[in-house]
Amino acid sequence: MLNSKAQLTVDVIAKVAENKITIDNATKLLNKSRRTVERYLQRYREMGIRFVVHGNTGNAPVNKTPDSLKRVVQSLIRDKYYDVNLLHLGELLLANEHITVKRETLRKWAHDIHHVKRAKRRRGRVHKRRERMETTGLMMQMDGSTHRWFGTKKSCLIAMIDDASSELYAEFFPSETTAGCLKVLRSVIENRGVFKTLYVDRAGIFGGPKRCNFSQMQRACEELGIEIIFASSPQGKGRIERAFDTLQDRLIPELRLNNISDMSGATSYLQHVFIPQFWHKQLTVESKGNESSFTPLSPHINLDDICIAKEYRKIRNDHTFSYGNTFYFIDSPIKHSIAHQKIEIRKGKGKQFDAFFAGRKLQVSEVTEPTKASLEDIEIQKKLDVLALADKLGNVAEASRLSGVSRETIYQHRKLIQKGGIDALKRQKTPNLHHKNRTEKAIEQIVIEFSLANPHFGQQQVSRLLKSEKNVTIHGSGVRNIWLREKMNTTELRLRKSQFKKQTA
Repeated sequence: MLNSKAQLTVDVIAKVAENKITIDNATKLLNKSRRTVERYLQRYREMGIRFVVHGNTGNAPVNKTPDSLKRVVQSLIRDKYYDVNLLHLGELLLANEHITVKRETLRKWAHDIHHVKRAKRRRGRVHKRRERMETTGLMMQMDGSTHRWFGTKKSCLIAMIDDASSELYAEFFPSETTAGCLKVLRSVIENRGVFKTLYVDRAGIFGGPKRCNFSQMQRACEELGIEIIFASSPQGKGRIERAFDTLQDRLIPELRLNNISDMSGATSYLQHVFIPQFWHKQLTVESKGNESSFTPLSPHINLDDICIAKEYRKIRNDHTFSYGNTFYFIDSPIKHSIAHQKIEIRKGKGKQFDAFFAGRKLQVSEVTEPTKASLEDIEIQKKLDVLALADKLGNVAEASRLSGVSRETIYQHRKLIQKGGIDALKRQKTPNLHHKNRTEKAIEQIVIEFSLANPHFGQQQVSRLLKSEKNVTIHGSGVRNIWLREKMNTTELRLRKSQFKKQTA
């Protein structure tokens, strides 16, 4: 079968051979040179219309990749590398399988089996590009990404990236917490030094609108001399946002291929393998300036005193303070009174904490206060006082007149003490009796059984069907009250209870 272009070439050359048109006109019609038209004419006279078919048609190219290799690669994509993008796939095939395939060939093979991981395309606002900082340490961007990085449960990756060189520092945590952010901040300072500014979003952890009065991260940065800059949009700190896209695209498959499903193993692989061998070799750039803006940590600054949660309490006149619903007394000898001053509470792991005042650690002890008597104990004591008054006077009538308690009650209390002691004076809880306005138990049982047999019916439908099928009259609100008492007020609860009843039957 000839296409339209080949058919035109055959028609024109045939007319030239029959002397119906000239070679000059043929060159214009075919947009070819005179030499090419003369060659076409010679081949037409030798082999006919087959001259238009190229000699290599139907022959396999010399550099064609074997079909066996194609099947092997497609099998690996389906079974092993199903969540890897094309660039990462080519690298993994070369490193793990020792297979070299060109990117375009790999893309065609992946398209053939519909296993191409496409990037998300969203129409968004156009933001002005911000140039990188000139030197490292001028600005660090920080954020957390909650995702299913490994296993089936979600975890949070808290990361910091240098705006100038894209150097990455990250660690996995159960969630995005202040303690995790402080730990990553401390690791950066210990490895590189103190940087100038921290670019973050407006989350409460960093002192945004949700926690504008006090933030542990904001307080730690102020003590270290680091200025916090709040981004007005996610695109403002796009460096760390795009880093999370790359990490989710590459790190997750690598953790799966290495059978890593715990947090400690994922953190170790990230910090000792992924970041040094891939990120810092392929994704970091050289900063414009050769100098570094990181400054060494001052010798008199202890990070243990900064990268820790701190709270403040006001000292009372008696040198006590309250923390965790407990009163504590300051045992350390103090020359002058520090009443009405603020004491600093540094909370460590667990429930332990240390109290500091003006940088000095204080010795504190818990204050044990007498517990208040309960209302029931007060009521029992009143009854005992009335009985003691009757015994002292030797006259129940006179004790009744003075205390305002009836004689029958005094006699009843005496009988209770004789039978069961002082504990018998406690108010006995009445059993849960069936209220007179409550639906009869037999009707309640019918409603429960019918609801479990038809768990998808609503309360009005159950009320209507019970009246027509079982001649039981009950309002929809009554059905609802029974469901609430039996904890089966939703379809899911009724289905669960029905399945449990079938299993235990």
